[in-house]
Amino acid sequence: MTAAGSPLARALVDAADRLVSADEPLAGLQLRCGGELPGTIATPALIDLVRKARSYGLKLGRVMRASDGQDAITAWIEIEPQADGACQISLRSWNAVPLPPEDTTAIAEYRATIDRTLAELTARLDSEQCLLAVECDAPDLHDLAERMRNGLGRTWTDFVEVEGSAHRQPLHWRLLDGAVLRVAGSDRTWRASLFPQISPGAEPSGFELCLTAKEPLAEAPRKQSAVLPANAMPQNGQGLVGRDIAPVLRQPIARIIANAETIRTRLAGPLADEYSQYAADIAAAGQHLLSLVEDLADLEVVESEEFNTAPDRIDLADVARRAAGILGVRAQERGITIDAPKQGEHLPAIAEFRRVLQILLNLVGNAIRYAPDNSQVWIRLEDAGTRARLVVADQGPGLSQEQQGKVFEKFERLGRSGEDGGSGLGLYISRRLARAMGGDLTVESAPGQGARFILDVPADLLALRPTTAQQPDQTSAETGPDQSV
Repeated sequence: MTAAGSPLARALVDAADRLVSADEPLAGLQLRCGGELPGTIATPALIDLVRKARSYGLKLGRVMRASDGQDAITAWIEIEPQADGACQISLRSWNAVPLPPEDTTAIAEYRATIDRTLAELTARLDSEQCLLAVECDAPDLHDLAERMRNGLGRTWTDFVEVEGSAHRQPLHWRLLDGAVLRVAGSDRTWRASLFPQISPGAEPSGFELCLTAKEPLAEAPRKQSAVLPANAMPQNGQGLVGRDIAPVLRQPIARIIANAETIRTRLAGPLADEYSQYAADIAAAGQHLLSLVEDLADLEVVESEEFNTAPDRIDLADVARRAAGILGVRAQERGITIDAPKQGEHLPAIAEFRRVLQILLNLVGNAIRYAPDNSQVWIRLEDAGTRARLVVADQGPGLSQEQQGKVFEKFERLGRSGEDGGSGLGLYISRRLARAMGGDLTVESAPGQGARFILDVPADLLALRPTTAQQPDQTSAETGPDQSV
């Protein structure tokens, strides 16, 4: 179905996929896609067709779809391979349609996703940029993370050096977003990203702080360690994965995900839809692999005989609100509402804050993953005398009695694929954590009626316990969580 007569344009590609010569508009497409002339073909769709024709050894005619950042292009290309590996290209038709204006909001969200993926230290801040919680993966930031944890309640800028600023008081967050930082104990240069937790028309109620390095951590020479007996467990609950494998894998996997996201979202330049989808698949697979590495590292910790928690006096309502805030964006992407305890609700308990938050993030994350779009997830408080309880309820498909008996088993995904069902370790680890704190994690459900996961920990009997905002007579009005029993 090629057009009769002379082609609109011709081009020559050598055996190394270099565009040696080209007529317009092929020459212009090469340059607008970031290539040179002569130079390696810069249009992914075109280089793919050239390689196919060369591998077949036959003249190939195909529709080529591409983008140069300004127009969406549809063209009919004929490629004829030569004996020396070169290929003659003939352009038979060309149609260019202007691309729609860029969605600046979407671009900002894509960049935020990349920053979060590459972050080697994350922290939760309050509205005054004071530290609430800190998590760190980078070996050269461990000292910083420890200083921050010991200084909760202070502004995060007290612990770093902001290049180009002599101010010790916290600057407005917009001035600090993207700031270049120096950290004592690290030879790397860091960039700060601040993501406000904000409702339309309101000031930020808090922030998420991400520190990303401008360069990867230099490989340090590893000391030869003594060989452990086969049945020996390394100290501090750190086994082979947590001690040796996870730290080595986190950074390269994170960079694979970030680079794939950059390609998928076309932040690095124009790209055909099919290649964007390939990049999305790579990013999803990388994210799954990273989650698996993290779960395996946690598994070694909780199964160690030396593992223990650090119980403290905490407020379960506060932990629940923080979990809802962290997962709020993910829920909004699917139109899911997280109904968390309101300000003024309290439920004092004796447990480790970080571990309770880890459990809740897993429970609420699962609820978001398996609940239908535009549904609701509830986080409820229950005062049970000597026990304090958090209930996470959803409107998902629910669990049969058989599934309820298996859901906390190691590597159990209830028949779900690895792509959408995780590693099968999250609930197993969460129950181990709950029991290590003197509590438990159970489930109540029925097919088609959602599920209620119940986290039970010791109550803080010495604390004054104000009445929670939810009263028993409200149950009939908020039947969502109770219907799943």
